[in-house]
Amino acid sequence: MSEEFDKLVGIIKRLRAPGGCPWDRKQTLYSLKQNVIEEVFEFIDALDRKDIDNIKEELGDMLLHIIFHSVIAEENSLFELKDVINGVSEKLIRRHPHVFKGLKVNGVEDVLRNWDEIKQTEKHKQETHYLDNVPKSLPSIERALKLQQKANKVGFDWENEQECFEKVKEEFEELQEAIDSKDKNSIESEIGDLIFALINLSRFFNINPSEALRKTSLRFENRFNCIEDSLKKEGKTLKQAGLEDMEKRWQKCKEYESKKY
Repeated sequence: MSEEFDKLVGIIKRLRAPGGCPWDRKQTLYSLKQNVIEEVFEFIDALDRKDIDNIKEELGDMLLHIIFHSVIAEENSLFELKDVINGVSEKLIRRHPHVFKGLKVNGVEDVLRNWDEIKQTEKHKQETHYLDNVPKSLPSIERALKLQQKANKVGFDWENEQECFEKVKEEFEELQEAIDSKDKNSIESEIGDLIFALINLSRFFNINPSEALRKTSLRFENRFNCIEDSLKKEGKTLKQAGLEDMEKRWQKCKEYESKKY
């Protein structure tokens, strides 16, 4: 394992060295942000498809970025790869006292509570507000969920799923009022409030809202592809089909889908 790891580090350093790859040499610690985000989502896509070969490949791509960033940081005397590895090793030991220090726990809830309490003591900067450490760069659904989860830990939450569902209905009614007013800013605000309330509701049912939306998008894609395939069999294109025709085909695709499962 060490030999393979050292080989990968050596390849990346060679790409960054004089006479290496112009693109790799041009990158900075901050220029690869979008690339990292894309690799994470490609990994998630491979997980969704349970594509083991692709999962392996995408893990390699993410490992590449960890080493790449660390090599760039070392070149600029900021930190080294060993600092990254030692840092996460120490964090894992610190946050698992029930494994490494003999602390008694009664289950997963105790583990998570201890993790959060230890994490609070590790803050590298003084935060003005309790929610400050929820990254603003998180995708919107994930950030909303994280904010709600943190608020829950200090008791700011609905009592049960029914109260939360009533909030969803209230936000839906407010959205209708905004639509009637034809005020675009109000419509945008109320759409945001409704989505936020739905994310809250999903949390009460232990459903990941991002995962739920991903599955819905996949169903939409599969059914739309089904419409397109049925049209192709008749020598037609999507543009040649009217809305009514496509809706009928959609319902047939939906019915076929339900029979499959």
